[in-house]
Amino acid sequence: MAQTGIKLTNEPAAAKKETYFQKYIILRKHNVKVAWRKMKMSKNCYIFLAPFAILFTLFFVFPVVASIYFSFTYYNILEPPRFIGLNNYVSLLLEDDIFLIGIKNTLIIALVTGPLGYIMSFVFAWLINELPRWVRSVAVVVFYAPSIAGNCFVIFSVFFRGDAYGYVNAFLMNLGIIDNPILWFTNPQYMLPICMVVILWMSLGTGFLSFVAGLQGVDESQFEAGCIDGIRNRWQELWFITLPNMKPMLMFSAVMSITQAFGVCDVTMQLCGYPSTDYAARTIVTHLFDYGFSRFEMGYACAIATILFLMMILCNKAIQSLLRRVGT
Repeated sequence: MAQTGIKLTNEPAAAKKETYFQKYIILRKHNVKVAWRKMKMSKNCYIFLAPFAILFTLFFVFPVVASIYFSFTYYNILEPPRFIGLNNYVSLLLEDDIFLIGIKNTLIIALVTGPLGYIMSFVFAWLINELPRWVRSVAVVVFYAPSIAGNCFVIFSVFFRGDAYGYVNAFLMNLGIIDNPILWFTNPQYMLPICMVVILWMSLGTGFLSFVAGLQGVDESQFEAGCIDGIRNRWQELWFITLPNMKPMLMFSAVMSITQAFGVCDVTMQLCGYPSTDYAARTIVTHLFDYGFSRFEMGYACAIATILFLMMILCNKAIQSLLRRVGT
């Protein structure tokens, strides 16, 4: 009888769950039908979009899918891919100590240079926006130039040269702070901090330009309406008017900052060598470059790329959730 009673009490709940599931399926089918009708009505738009969509799929979507597939294989270019399951991931996370160093260094770089570069881009764009038009144009070029100047970051190898002729060493020795030159790019204690300084110097890139454009696009009448509604200072204007109007630019710049912070490779390789001393400047992308282009272990390199891809997606989702709170 007790079992019968339990069955009777659970039946309404099971029926209710089944009803919710059926409603969900019906709703999804209805949404698909509506979407298909809208697509048929806008078929001319999709025809014009088709060339870009095809090229985007071939050169972006397909390589990502292929990389995920090859990450489960042993592939050295010379032989056909051989499926090995999760062996590449197990080796990466449990056996490859250098990869763990690369993850640590990449996360440090991302946590330091990502938010700082993002904030610096917005602050400089906000300050430049207050300048006269011709001064603003010159300032934008000056701040944006380092990010498009190619390998100009190698000038830091002159400043931090490891002998008495390096500018930083000469300056510190003249002040009596040090007695002997410091080997900045071979001493693990200094390599990563200097690389982060260089990355910050180069961080005012496309995201900075999007901030400048977004600030120019804010309607001035909103500030007048805000003043009537009780906004009394520039910080309130920034939080309740400027930032909500710039959410697309904020998201775009955040994606660019994540990509730049997680994709650090050239700076560390050019300044600290390849490989760097004690792998102190090793990053995930440097590790990927090592296995992909030096050892030609493409399956292992694809596993590294997949892990990096997942890390970037998780960071992107976290930043999206934070940006939704802007202006609230």
